[in-house]
Amino acid sequence: MSSKEPAKPMSAAEDAFIRALSRVLLAMPRAVEHDMARGGLLPLSEYTALMHLSEVEGRTMRMSELASVSNLSLSGMTRIVDRLERRSLVKRVRCDEDGRGWNAVLTDAGLAALTESWPIHLASVRRHVLDHVQGEDLNQLTKVLQRIATDP
Repeated sequence: MSSKEPAKPMSAAEDAFIRALSRVLLAMPRAVEHDMARGGLLPLSEYTALMHLSEVEGRTMRMSELASVSNLSLSGMTRIVDRLERRSLVKRVRCDEDGRGWNAVLTDAGLAALTESWPIHLASVRRHVLDHVQGEDLNQLTKVLQRIATDP
């Protein structure tokens, strides 16, 4: 859009969608975090980091990549990995590729903690999100959200 073009106002439906989406983006992580804290297991940020590590070959990921897929800054991910490392759920090792960067490696204890926390995470996500979209076209909704997430 050029600076000379006037902004096109949102329709009532577009405005309602944006407001609802904003509420979901704020409320859903808070609700899941609350449920996980009540369960006394992993906080959502730690669960997310361990989940991503569990899904890759060798359960190893460069710290910057882990931060990116977790939607965090590198410094934010470093703080999370520091906490996980103190509890022996993750270890940090130098990158073989260049020796400058660091990899986070999921330990067996970390995988066990993730596995133990999974049922609480699943129940929370079902209750706060999936139960509300039953009967909706999940494939279509997923495609729309992926398009939104990848739009620069």
